[in-house]
Amino acid sequence: MPNSAPHQDIPGSDDNEGTPGAEHLAVLRQTDLRPFMAAFPSGVSVVTTLDADARPRGLTCSSLASVALAPPTLVVCIRTASPTLEALLDQGQFALNLLHERARATSDLFASGAPDRFERTEWRLPLGASGPHLTAAAHAIADCTVVQSVAFGDHTAVFAEATRVTVRPAAHPLLYGLRRYAGWSDAAAAPQPADAAARPAPPVLPSEGAAGARR
Repeated sequence: MPNSAPHQDIPGSDDNEGTPGAEHLAVLRQTDLRPFMAAFPSGVSVVTTLDADARPRGLTCSSLASVALAPPTLVVCIRTASPTLEALLDQGQFALNLLHERARATSDLFASGAPDRFERTEWRLPLGASGPHLTAAAHAIADCTVVQSVAFGDHTAVFAEATRVTVRPAAHPLLYGLRRYAGWSDAAAAPQPADAAARPAPPVLPSEGAAGARR
């Protein structure tokens, strides 16, 4: 999936026994993290912003997490060469649209890079919004102000404070993993173990909810 978790080049060494000068040979072995991250299902979002000419920009992103609840801060990882990232950093703000389970076409559209993607989806720019709101495709939207960005490898991590959160409780999230989509409704409908009710509830971690989502 485009804009999935960023890759890393992990230094390592091959078995060079018997090779002249092998003891002095450092080999950089590239590890592809995509199969690993594909095994970690997540929600799907579209990051949107406006460029300097007020033209909408956006892309599909599954690499995001909450960082802190106070102040309400999250991080998204975006390909460094992306025009959307350039506009986002230039404007210092963006909207994070979490897609509902009937918005697979929107996810594919914004992952495709099609130049007319905003003409093919419903969106609006409410007063005070930090970027276009995908009103027909999102079940939750966070308006965000950029706090810091850190470039690493071929991606850039953008830390941002959520200034406003809008949630549609009746809608359910779109999920993505193992290079295919799933709906939260289907996942939640799976039968639970008989003893599930007797088990203690797991602790709630900061990453398990969008910052400010319960407000």
